[in-house]
Amino acid sequence: MPAVGYEHLRQQLRLSAFAPSRPALVKPVLRIDASDACIAVPAAMAPAVDDLLGHVLFALKHEGTDLQILAEALPHVGAAQLVAALRATPSGKYLRIAGFLWEAFLGRQLHGLPALAGATVPVFDPQRYVTAPGPRSSRWRVQFNGLGSLGWCATVRRTPVIEAGLTADVLARANAFAASTDRPMLDRALSWAYLGETRASFEIEREAPAPDKARAFVELLRHAHQPRVLTEDYLVQLQSATVANPFDQAVAFRHQQNWLSDGSAGALGVSYLPPPPEQVPALMQALMTFANTEATHVDPLVMAACVSFGFVYIHPFMDGNGRLSRFLFHHALCQSGRLADGLILPVSIAMARHEDDYLSALKSFSRPARDHWEVRMLDADNFDFRFDGSASLYRYWDATECVAFGIRMAEAALSENLQQQVAFARRYDRVVKAINARFDIRNNVLSTLVLSALEHGRLSKRRRDQFAHAVPDGAFDAIEQAVLQAQSDATDDAHS
Repeated sequence: MPAVGYEHLRQQLRLSAFAPSRPALVKPVLRIDASDACIAVPAAMAPAVDDLLGHVLFALKHEGTDLQILAEALPHVGAAQLVAALRATPSGKYLRIAGFLWEAFLGRQLHGLPALAGATVPVFDPQRYVTAPGPRSSRWRVQFNGLGSLGWCATVRRTPVIEAGLTADVLARANAFAASTDRPMLDRALSWAYLGETRASFEIEREAPAPDKARAFVELLRHAHQPRVLTEDYLVQLQSATVANPFDQAVAFRHQQNWLSDGSAGALGVSYLPPPPEQVPALMQALMTFANTEATHVDPLVMAACVSFGFVYIHPFMDGNGRLSRFLFHHALCQSGRLADGLILPVSIAMARHEDDYLSALKSFSRPARDHWEVRMLDADNFDFRFDGSASLYRYWDATECVAFGIRMAEAALSENLQQQVAFARRYDRVVKAINARFDIRNNVLSTLVLSALEHGRLSKRRRDQFAHAVPDGAFDAIEQAVLQAQSDATDDAHS
């Protein structure tokens, strides 16, 4: 079926931009009909094949805003054609958006424009996308309300999953949970969360942190609530604090091409290539500006996912980008002012438990980006890289899947990790108290046995044999009974 709108522009102009997730296609229908697979378009409503502006306007009206495609397509639209269309319809909102973006992408002004009319129109429809306040153009009567700027912008579609996740307000529930938990118990849970988050962030990269690096990362997490803007110098400090090898510690954003491998041999093993080094400074400046200026204007979970995944896609350092991106998730939540001081949602623990989903979210961008690189193996340790895409490929990206994943991980961090850790600690305390009331058992021995019984529901023969000469008669059975009672009490508490 012939393509219309964005997919037509992509095919007709041989653009490097990613294919739209739901292309518009001419089909035997009487009206435009959108499904999960495509947007069906009657032949009579499809612009002519050579009418590039017509396809741009169709796409803006019926498909939304795809800056990655528009950045490559609009320079092919003639200035005279655009000015003539504006003279014919000076109040046309999609024409005004097209004109505004045309000037932005080409870096020059259109001449001979009529007096433009109509209310200010947003580049991104707030009913369709998560948006930011953004600057207004009085010249075009257009507001750029994207998540970022024309230098770097993430797009987040308001899917049912994201709408439900934002409505659930995980941060408010986390604050309420913290407020309802007695301070000593909450401190124990948070200490576990800080340490567990550190270990999980390293484990995702198949690394075990040295003790000094683990302590440094914990301190970073503890200080995430302190007001601190993102700068190159600050990110360099963070990178040095999380990378053990002094030869990999950065002094600035990278000046060479980085690449990731999936472990396979040769060029086929190169699984992702971040933007060429000459693009990194501008991309990072735009990302940092977004994080610093919109922290309180964009939903914290949307901000956290966009900054975290956006950072790892740019990969501004030669090492340490993954764990630093996960720190930035916390930084964004804390800088929003919406998470109680000292509180942390251990999202890396959740990500480690849902690693396949994490990799799937990462690949939503990394896999199509990889297709625009030619990789040639020079020898066992060296490759030659050639990027054949547009710079806009890394500048504008669809963060919808990444945000949906981030919201799910925040939910899991609260319900599967923090809340369950507090519940576990309470059961542990109940068992220890019950046993201490009846037996005199050394603290470290009792702790080992109680933890084992809570984890497995019983004490194994190996455990009983191991501590047979350190535990009074009847204590093993008493611990198992106390665990059963604690679990029963916890179930009753949950239903009360």
